[in-house]
Amino acid sequence: MTTWLLNPKAHATADKSLLSAIVLMWSLSSSMVLAAVASPDFPEVKATHPSAYAELNDRHGLVLARRRVDMDENRLDWTALADMSPALVEAVIFAEDRDFYRHHGIDWGATSRALVNLLHGDKSRGASTITMQLVGLLHPELAWRKGGRSISSKWQQMQAARALEAHWTKAEILEAYLNLNQFRGDLSGIAAASNALFNKQPSGLDRDESLLLAALLPSPTAPAATVARHACTLIQAGFSHSSCERTRFLATTRLDQRRIPFNEQPELAAIAWRYLSTEQRHVTTTLDGKLQAYALERLQAQLASLRDREVNAGAVLVLDNASGEVLAYVANAGLVEQGRFVDAIMAQRQAGSTLKPFLYQLALEKQLLTAASLIQDEAIRLPTPQGMYIPQNYEKDFKGIVTVRTALASSLNVPAVRTQLLVGVDDFWQRLRALGFDSLTEMPDFYGYGLALGDADVSLWMEANAYRTLANGGLSSTAHLLPTALPATPVAIMDPQTSFIVADILSDRQARALTFGLENPLATPFWTAVKTGTSKDMRDNWCLGFSQRYTVAVWVGNLNGAPMRDVSGITGAAPVWSELMAYLEGQQWHTSTPQPPSGLIHQTVSFTGVQEHTRQEWFVANTELATVSYTPDDKTQILSPSNETIFALDPDIPAQQQLVRFRSNATSVPLFWWLNQHNLGSAKELRWAPVSGKFRLALRDAHGQEQDAVVFEVRGRQAKSHH
Repeated sequence: MTTWLLNPKAHATADKSLLSAIVLMWSLSSSMVLAAVASPDFPEVKATHPSAYAELNDRHGLVLARRRVDMDENRLDWTALADMSPALVEAVIFAEDRDFYRHHGIDWGATSRALVNLLHGDKSRGASTITMQLVGLLHPELAWRKGGRSISSKWQQMQAARALEAHWTKAEILEAYLNLNQFRGDLSGIAAASNALFNKQPSGLDRDESLLLAALLPSPTAPAATVARHACTLIQAGFSHSSCERTRFLATTRLDQRRIPFNEQPELAAIAWRYLSTEQRHVTTTLDGKLQAYALERLQAQLASLRDREVNAGAVLVLDNASGEVLAYVANAGLVEQGRFVDAIMAQRQAGSTLKPFLYQLALEKQLLTAASLIQDEAIRLPTPQGMYIPQNYEKDFKGIVTVRTALASSLNVPAVRTQLLVGVDDFWQRLRALGFDSLTEMPDFYGYGLALGDADVSLWMEANAYRTLANGGLSSTAHLLPTALPATPVAIMDPQTSFIVADILSDRQARALTFGLENPLATPFWTAVKTGTSKDMRDNWCLGFSQRYTVAVWVGNLNGAPMRDVSGITGAAPVWSELMAYLEGQQWHTSTPQPPSGLIHQTVSFTGVQEHTRQEWFVANTELATVSYTPDDKTQILSPSNETIFALDPDIPAQQQLVRFRSNATSVPLFWWLNQHNLGSAKELRWAPVSGKFRLALRDAHGQEQDAVVFEVRGRQAKSHH
């Protein structure tokens, strides 16, 4: 409210006569007031002033992300008076209309003084009550304009204010006034002003912040110093318990800085833009806001710890096993500004070892293998049109003869390739497609042997739902981020018996110890099944697993596909997976394991000839074994190099780093290496310095009798030795 400075003696007569005239005019027209001015309903006004932002909400109504869809106004949702700070209400009434609760829309004393000023040529704004100002907001033609307005315009505004007071409560008037006013720049309404200027909701405004906002109302575009002076004037006029010094500080630091903290959240920006629009302003998701925040926090903390290993991106997806609801969707860690709108959950990258569980499940389902079957982890070279395919383990060594349980849990590569040779790449490709890996658009031969080791591009979304299918005993349904009244009917993709066995293997801490050790982030204090994966050149790192209730999928890497440095599944994605699993299970940790489906046998198995301990093993009925034995082949063989291997020398690599290993299974009988008819000595393991050419390597006994032979070729030029 502006205080009008008049000379009481000079204008006393005019004041009284003018006031008498106004009262007479009012009495003559009072019967027409309510009919002359259309007064809108409060609910109608509230409904016609929506937020300029579409909102993405979690399952509990918490706002997760906003997207501005109305560029004409920058406003947030309507704020109820009960959700505004009492200090704000007090400050606005003190500054604009101290008799607000006593008048009926018009302050007659202030009005008479304003009209006297008007008659003397002063058209400055003044005497408008909060109700009259609200009328100007509702009816722009009655609002104050620069240069003032006519008596008739003022009279119309007064009539409208009287009509509004007849239909609205004081609380409704004050609520609408604070929601419709312009505060600073394009900030319309108290919610936008409070959030943008002070990064808090209107309910949290203190007295100094409230006073500064009230001081903005007469002139939202005034310089910060002018607004601060006006606020200090109000303090001097009696607005108590406020600090002029702090108000000046707030004006200087907040009014001229652009603050829009209610814009899109980086980790949700990708999906916010997917769902929000002018037509879709309020979208409720299945997400849990607290879990979402925790997942982002833990992901960012892990990436910070890996910063010196050239890792800067990650994503997290959490699914409810039973319903398929998405509980957390951290599409982007938000650490790379140029990639903040990239949805890393839907982006496709090489799967690494994360497809192996589905390969072994298919082999068990076809009864080509059991969990106790023995499989060879030795060097293997497979011819392809592009050359020899030579898979290696992550640790660059081989474990010898292992069981399927150990091979899968410890993520050994050669046994996986051998298993795919049994299953067939066509059948494995078809199974992956059925599980939802729609990105496998090429024909099976395109992927070849490498499909077993994840040489195919997949997304975290596809991976997570496939692992959820495994958790559900082979029953597949679509995961969903939006609530649905009619959930999809699950489809049986894998049989429940072998799905259970694979899940049991992935939960086996002892079986994975060969590669990962006993203590690592995969070992949880409650039942979980989990698998890690790392793609070629360490470009992608995955950790996917499930408890009895939840599936958690984590990816870390770089958005531009750059390789990481020395990051494995255990050190990259697994710590985040472990923390999220602990958060989800909370204090409800249980020692029980999933109940096996019918058709399974739990059989004690003993092993001979291999490094496997007697244990209880799961079998599909009629495939169980009590004893598994391995008898080494007595035939003397050259184990390395394989027949028809081609070695390509690199002149940039030191010669001592390019030695070829000659290895056989010779034991007691004295044997000798012969290379192109030259005796190289005893057939112990030998490292040979290669030279260009074609060679025949043979094993001969002391009598010259040949036991085995292979041919190989060396191409290129050897590097010079450095001493």
